Amino acid sequence: MLDQPLTTSKMIAEKDGPIGRITFNNPARHNAVSLDMWQALAQIMDDFEHDDAIRVIVVTGAGGKAFVSGADISEFKEKRANEEAAAAYAKISEAARSRLQDTLKPTIAMIRGYCIGGGLATALSCDLRIAAEGSRFGVPAAKLGLGYAYDGIKRLIDLVGPAFAREIFYTARQFTAEEALGMGLINRLVPGDELETYVKTYCDTIAVNAPLTIRSAKVAVREALKPESERDLDLCKRLVAECFASQDYTEGRTAFMEKRRPAFKGR
Repeated sequence: MLDQPLTTSKMIAEKDGPIGRITFNNPARHNAVSLDMWQALAQIMDDFEHDDAIRVIVVTGAGGKAFVSGADISEFKEKRANEEAAAAYAKISEAARSRLQDTLKPTIAMIRGYCIGGGLATALSCDLRIAAEGSRFGVPAAKLGLGYAYDGIKRLIDLVGPAFAREIFYTARQFTAEEALGMGLINRLVPGDELETYVKTYCDTIAVNAPLTIRSAKVAVREALKPESERDLDLCKRLVAECFASQDYTEGRTAFMEKRRPAFKGR
């Protein structure tokens, strides 16, 4: 658990061996996210990022009816009443989602129920999205008169392409889980009663693999999505070299020759 207490009980942080779990815990509002929840998310990510025992991070929602249904609209009058206040709010929420996106550890959004607005943006900040049948996805910004920041739209385009991104924003409607799978918005769609077991198996599969290899691949994908002039190819080369110079590479080769499972240490 965290060394310092969270600023809200509406976020739960748990550690289960190599798996770090983050739960949005506001089921009465379908896990709508308040400002203090965004701040707590950043705090949890800081802790998980610096814990070498954590190999993979899962993000989910409490209550069984929603992953995250979006921002807590009840706060809008007070905390997003004008352009200046909205900008300050966006800075905090985007910083929290950036902690998810920028971590060098693999992240999985485990989605059940509504994944709407800021909830979808949070899921897009994860590396993988695994959803239960019956889940719903959408960005209702056009029904609320909200402006949507470039970074969020670019993240969606990178995943589903411009045509589907336009459809999602223009219609502001909710899409079924099957539609989400078809457009590439989610990676896997599973029966509801199998979701947690399926995600746990995925986590276990990732956790036993070489952390340095996963890190280098994650950075390479991130850099590939940037404009060519902004890509840090030297960083990519350095991370690959660190893999070949690591104890894990020796362990992986030795385990292969000895026909056993390697025990990777991340160094």
